[in-house]
Amino acid sequence: MKIGIIGAGNIGGNLTRRLTALGHVVSVANSRGPETLTALAEETGATPVIAAEAARGAEIVVVTIPLRRVPGLPSDLFDGAAEGFAVIDTGNYYPKERDGRIAAIEDDGLTESRWTEQNLGHPVVKAFNGTLAQDILAMPRPAGHPERIALPVASDDETAKARVRALIDELGFDTVDAGGIDDSWRQQPGSPVYGLRADVAGVTKALADASPERKSDFRA
Repeated sequence: MKIGIIGAGNIGGNLTRRLTALGHVVSVANSRGPETLTALAEETGATPVIAAEAARGAEIVVVTIPLRRVPGLPSDLFDGAAEGFAVIDTGNYYPKERDGRIAAIEDDGLTESRWTEQNLGHPVVKAFNGTLAQDILAMPRPAGHPERIALPVASDDETAKARVRALIDELGFDTVDAGGIDDSWRQQPGSPVYGLRADVAGVTKALADASPERKSDFRA
């Protein structure tokens, strides 16, 4: 599968490592330019590109950048993507330490991924946002393994959600359907499932235990 990754930080970098190891063709971009991705490209075989080219021909595009930078992505970002492509949003809203105040989230009550979706102009699948980056490398287990952990996945697009869940399964994790994007507050920062290492039952319970009230640490 051809996969584009926009963002080469902890999550983006480790997804690049795992996905290339599984044989996927990966293009990766960051905000500093392809020349800064030489080491990652040499390690993984991924192709470093500018952000505007990351989605070209991609069946899945991973957007894994700070929320405040999402509106600055090219307006034609997805023009060259494969038909029926899916977009994975790994983002989180950190108003105090990184993103500043986003009124649509704070005042209008949009979930983080709904806001991202509106800015991207394409439906998203929320996944990996509460996953510890090192777990992408250290925690994969075969299906049925007693130590295999599960990740919540939310989207309004059931076809895209199924495709992403299949990819996560290939990466070595179970998944739990966390509902639509308006339900994705259940996996935002500060929720019981955020950063949780648990099996399907544990993740399902954590999603059910979530409160829609955003904790003060994650409000502007």
